[in-house]
Amino acid sequence: MRAIILAAGRGMRLQQSQGEQLPKCLLEFAGRTLLERHLLLLRQAGVTEVVLALGFRHELVQAHLAQLRWTPRPQIVLNPGFELGSMLTVHCVAESMTRGGDVLLMDADVLYHEDIMSALVAGPKPVNRLLIDRDFEPGEEPVKICVHEGVAVEFRKQLAPGLQYDTIGESVGFFRFDPAGARRLATLVAGYVHSGRSNLPHEEAIRELLLERSQVFDIADVSGLPWIEIDFPQDVTRAATRILPRLPPLPGAES
Repeated sequence: MRAIILAAGRGMRLQQSQGEQLPKCLLEFAGRTLLERHLLLLRQAGVTEVVLALGFRHELVQAHLAQLRWTPRPQIVLNPGFELGSMLTVHCVAESMTRGGDVLLMDADVLYHEDIMSALVAGPKPVNRLLIDRDFEPGEEPVKICVHEGVAVEFRKQLAPGLQYDTIGESVGFFRFDPAGARRLATLVAGYVHSGRSNLPHEEAIRELLLERSQVFDIADVSGLPWIEIDFPQDVTRAATRILPRLPPLPGAES
């Protein structure tokens, strides 16, 4: 199983001071960066093959990795066009998506409970998997997963009027794909890039994959587990004051 962590973006909405802007994966909570937390939880879950998709100030992330002396060292893939958005970043890791084995595709800007990782990797067989949190704050910002009779019928921030579903929740931003699902997603992403739609979020390609029904997805419910995606300044505060106190101690940090 291979984890691909998307950490290329600038994070403009975080409103960091000019000259002090960091990739969001380098934000620290209780002395550990989000990136180190990802690596520790992935290793605890048995995932040691990690690909980092970098762009904005990538040299800072690489210096942090050197400081951590992490082994095995994650593969680095650079997206020089990171300003265009995450669709192009996923396209840049197409080789990692398609070289076999299950693939975890993960946003880097998430602080989360270890049981969320456990839900993502659970099971010995290849699988396509979404994570859903039914305890979410309504609004335009969350990427919503709508489910009808066990099948995802929508995956977007904005929902069409009259959409029929029996369950709705927020996507955690972590996905698991079996080899066929990963290959199909890479093909769809390439179609977006080659047709001049690199500026779209990669979730649009995942949505297309879901709705074309070429792959079977299971949906793991992680409602009740603490997590937060960090997009805005207030998210940093919420992460430190509301989420971090609810997380168990990290597994041993020695590499």
